[in-house]
Amino acid sequence: MVRLRLSQDVDADAFLADDPLALLVGMLLDQQFPMERAFASPYELGRRMGVTRLDPAAIAAFDPEEFAALFATPPALHRYPQAMAARVQTVAAHVLDAYDGETARLWLDAASGKDLLQRVKALPGFGDQKARIFVALLGKQLDVRPEGWREAAGAYGEDGSTRSVADVTGPETLQAVREFKKAAKAKAKEAVR
Repeated sequence: MVRLRLSQDVDADAFLADDPLALLVGMLLDQQFPMERAFASPYELGRRMGVTRLDPAAIAAFDPEEFAALFATPPALHRYPQAMAARVQTVAAHVLDAYDGETARLWLDAASGKDLLQRVKALPGFGDQKARIFVALLGKQLDVRPEGWREAAGAYGEDGSTRSVADVTGPETLQAVREFKKAAKAKAKEAVR
């Protein structure tokens, strides 16, 4: 079994490792919100829904206001609970329509790294950077490695990098990723001046 350390919580990480939709939702929520909380949120969502696996059909069919309330209940599952609840429902509907509700088919059926990247970029809320990070996460931590996956992931696929959640394997690498992001932001801010 795959062992993930993305949320830094044993139960939440086991949920991510066991449930492909949970992992996808965690990646979706990883924006403008602390990384480990974003990846812990699918476990908490499952707990609030009373399920041990996230079901795309159930999420897509959920009443939008009630689903948003699940996200907003303290502690909120995201900084923007209503918007992200709607986005999670949209992603669930996409998985239902494109992959017959079998989330892992998104990556298991990919013919190449380029194909995988295109499939991830087709998800609502996944821009180029987020898609490349997810491809790197799949390759580095779940051994999903269609030909050309590193190239598709770009710099996020580099061996030994500490650029993103794809490189988080424990508290030390989480800190290294934080330091990398902080340095990148400072460099970008300096370039604007």
